[in-house]
Amino acid sequence: MKKFWLLAMALTFAIGLTACSGGKKEESSSESKKETEKAPESSAKSTLYKFYMDMSKTINDADADLNAYENAAPEEQTPEMKTKASESAANVSKALDQVEVPGELKDQKADLEAAIKDFSASYKAKAEELKKDEPSLDAANATFTTGEEKLGKAFESVKMKKPSLVKEVG
Repeated sequence: MKKFWLLAMALTFAIGLTACSGGKKEESSSESKKETEKAPESSAKSTLYKFYMDMSKTINDADADLNAYENAAPEEQTPEMKTKASESAANVSKALDQVEVPGELKDQKADLEAAIKDFSASYKAKAEELKKDEPSLDAANATFTTGEEKLGKAFESVKMKKPSLVKEVG
């Protein structure tokens, strides 16, 4: 009889251990699932940030003459500065037309492509407007702002704060 009770206790103890260890497996499984879910979001954040920085560098590499013209007082703006600014804006537009959204950002691709299109159109409009005797850059700046809103949507989709591209390139 002692053997029977000993066997029954051992069996009960084994079942208890199995039940306890099963709960831990499920818990660690759900923890690893949460980590896996966070990893793509983290990857999208870093890819999106790198994309943003590369795009602002692309703009900054070509817009020095445009910035010089826009930041100069009206009495300091020369016809030569205006011509260089127009060429600079056209170069930025061309460079932006070559920018491609990374494949990792497939969920943000539509917003990013629309933003790039608006930024390019803004610089193209500035280039054309600067060829006029009395240029007005208001419409081009409004198009740029529209692009920033679309860029902001892409950042918000991965729970990041909206950037201000105009501060990066202005």
